[in-house]
Amino acid sequence: MDDPLAPFRWHPEPELIGIRDAATSRDALRLAGAATWEASLDWLYDEAMVRAMGLPTDYQARRRLYFGETGGPGRAPQDPVTLQTVLDEFRDKIAPHTLNSYHPRALSYFTPPPLVASIVGEVLSQWTNQGIDVWHAGPVGAFVEEEVIRWLCDLVGYGKGSFGLLTSGGVMANFIAMALVRDVHLRRLAGLARPPRGAALEGVRVYTGDQTHFSIARALDELGFPPETLVVLPTDDGFRLHAAPVAAAIAADRARGLRPVAITAVAGSTNTGSVDLVPELAALAKREGLWFHVDAAYGGAARLSARDAARVPGLELADSVTVDPHKWFFQAYDLGGLVVRDGDHLRQTFDRSPEYYRGGEGSAEGGAPGADHDEATHDSHAGQLNFYKLGFEGTRRFRALKLWASWKHLGTSGLGRLVEMNDDVAAYLAMRCAESTDFEADPAVPELSVVCFRHLPDNAAAMSPVELDAYQDRLCAALEQDGDGWLSTTTLHGRAYLRAGVVNYLTTEADIDRLLAKLRSLAAAL
Repeated sequence: MDDPLAPFRWHPEPELIGIRDAATSRDALRLAGAATWEASLDWLYDEAMVRAMGLPTDYQARRRLYFGETGGPGRAPQDPVTLQTVLDEFRDKIAPHTLNSYHPRALSYFTPPPLVASIVGEVLSQWTNQGIDVWHAGPVGAFVEEEVIRWLCDLVGYGKGSFGLLTSGGVMANFIAMALVRDVHLRRLAGLARPPRGAALEGVRVYTGDQTHFSIARALDELGFPPETLVVLPTDDGFRLHAAPVAAAIAADRARGLRPVAITAVAGSTNTGSVDLVPELAALAKREGLWFHVDAAYGGAARLSARDAARVPGLELADSVTVDPHKWFFQAYDLGGLVVRDGDHLRQTFDRSPEYYRGGEGSAEGGAPGADHDEATHDSHAGQLNFYKLGFEGTRRFRALKLWASWKHLGTSGLGRLVEMNDDVAAYLAMRCAESTDFEADPAVPELSVVCFRHLPDNAAAMSPVELDAYQDRLCAALEQDGDGWLSTTTLHGRAYLRAGVVNYLTTEADIDRLLAKLRSLAAAL
């Protein structure tokens, strides 16, 4: 009998390479999976639940610890080793030094602890290795993404004809939205026969508030618009953009012969969690004939909660909406998304067909938004859904499975409960700041689950604004070094603040009390 492992005997574990025969590999794979899961649990309970941030916290020190005295990457490994050797190196070299989002007082960037179902979905997606670009490369995977996109469209409030796609994150989703502004809406306004390029992008204006994510400006720049295209307008004391200043800017620009084309709003800003006045901005965009995009990468998840959905109103009024499940849907990286009220705009912008996809192409794109699923055709592939025609990416990983698994496992109501818990914890933190004499929050009442606050030491009145800013940075660094919590910092009205982005479903009110007590003790040492 032929040895199925013969071609792989050069490896110390040939049964983990030549896996086609269950008799020789299944037990070994089961043990490999158990060892991997055990290493994950060791990290979770021995590292992640112990410290919010691994040691050392200094960049250069951690770099030297990882790379060694050379301070940089060495040569690729030449010879094979056992999987256990790799797992041991993970335990020793990587596990103690990570940002630990599962720690209940890790409240830093929008990095949630992924749900177990999300991790399970990610494992299964890597095993099945579906390419969600051309339908042939991931046939059922395309259906899973189509289904998840439908759920997101329903969550936003879009009806028939809407569609979207999953992306690497909010940056790419916002980039695609701005491409639609250029190639669909500006083309229509300018009456052009083809998408505008070069000089046709001059004199265009896009309006937004001062809390908008940097990716909007980056997208416009990379799409060829001049720097002055983006008009950034001031927000109110709650960091929310109103329609009035936008309307005034539009009128002034029209009087100068410029071409307003779009308004972009934010529903859950990264800095403060603020929500622009979306309904009145939508009404303004409709009156002025402008594209209206809402970046709800973080805040869109509030729609999962029947109780808190009203905190992000009017998303259904937008032409396009960014929603980022790897933020407040508690998903493992990476998983962003864009949904569009008229899904066919995606196909109009990105539909290109390379030669090597011809075997997976049909004569009708019935699976794509706007196409007819019942169209008769001689082509057995007609009517298929090819996601590469709806966005920038060619090869696309099977991102949808982990969200599909999580949504199935918890349901909308369960996901909404976790969102509500975070909102309640954030409200508690803001309340504790308001009750104290040495902490202050801005704004005093959070709109969602972000709280920006700072500590006021006994001598705060004698400190200059610059000194007080530097003090917040030192306090944040001390907390990171201590490991009992993790916060980020941000700038509001030119001043430094500690920032708690509460997207951790393991955080309780008791954790907030402990965090504030820890900050006070660290402040005394400072």
